[in-house]
Amino acid sequence: MSGLIRLLVVDDHALFRRGLVGLLSEMPEFEVVGEADNGLDAVKVAMEVRPDVILLDVNMAGMSGIETLEAPRRAHVTAHVLVLTISQQEDDLVAAIVAGADGYLLKNAEPAMLRETIRRVAAGEAVLSPEMTDKVFQALRRVPGTRSAGMLSSREMEVLRCLARGMTTAQVAEELFISENTVKTHVRHILEKLDVNNRAQAVAKASQMGLL
Repeated sequence: MSGLIRLLVVDDHALFRRGLVGLLSEMPEFEVVGEADNGLDAVKVAMEVRPDVILLDVNMAGMSGIETLEAPRRAHVTAHVLVLTISQQEDDLVAAIVAGADGYLLKNAEPAMLRETIRRVAAGEAVLSPEMTDKVFQALRRVPGTRSAGMLSSREMEVLRCLARGMTTAQVAEELFISENTVKTHVRHILEKLDVNNRAQAVAKASQMGLL
């Protein structure tokens, strides 16, 4: 992505929201183009300013973060969504992924981690907070699934396992000794075969199906 990454910050805690906006404003690659303290306003602002990434809490009064996450999709807002929350609840994590979140990061993350996560989400990658990786597997392993490993090739399974470890495209390429373009091709095929929209959903569904 070239140019500034345009951000919309949505959180009903004013002190946190303003502090986050101040922090992001100090990072030269970002431009905060809007704020909202509730889901309804978030959708309206998103439609007006068309951000690249929406930073969104999942626990808000009125329209919840999950409902807010779904609303921009219905309004044809194409922004990536990074859930930024204190919630380590499995239900919130899985619900966010199913609703189409592109990333899930805890609010106790260091600024450098936040910065890198926003960059990756803006570039189209799916990112989970390291503390939450095990939780999504634990939650989905409790859901009955079918084992259908034959639907993915052996190379696609290798790429999928790398994605489950939270690896970037470049890291997968280095790990498997293939080009980044080849990794992207495999990822596209994985998404198509699993009928999902992003990498986080692919990992979640593959775990549910017993592939991981």
